[in-house]
Amino acid sequence: MSERQAKGAAAEQLATDYLARQGLAVIERNFRVKGGEIDLVCRDGKSTVFVEVRLRSRGDFGGAAGSITPTKQARLILAARHWLLRHGETPCRFDCVLLDGLDKHSIEWLRDAFTAD
Repeated sequence: MSERQAKGAAAEQLATDYLARQGLAVIERNFRVKGGEIDLVCRDGKSTVFVEVRLRSRGDFGGAAGSITPTKQARLILAARHWLLRHGETPCRFDCVLLDGLDKHSIEWLRDAFTAD
């Protein structure tokens, strides 16, 4: 595993732990289809939550939030549609967990960060 992959895995684990403390249940990690990937798929009550985890060590170019471009959003939506086709339609939303470094105190959770519309 490269250093970048290790940092990404650590960021996803921090996000998983944080979301679990907030009451979400992580039901799948790193769901991939051709053209898209979802870092975490969670359950929040009866809703499915598709979570993008972004780690940025620098604030250049908008930091972690700025890196979730419309192109990235389209890839997440594509993967989410595939997930829902396989597992059944449910109410859903797209959240983002932003980390400016691998510190559990630097987590920012954006609920309903964007929509599929």
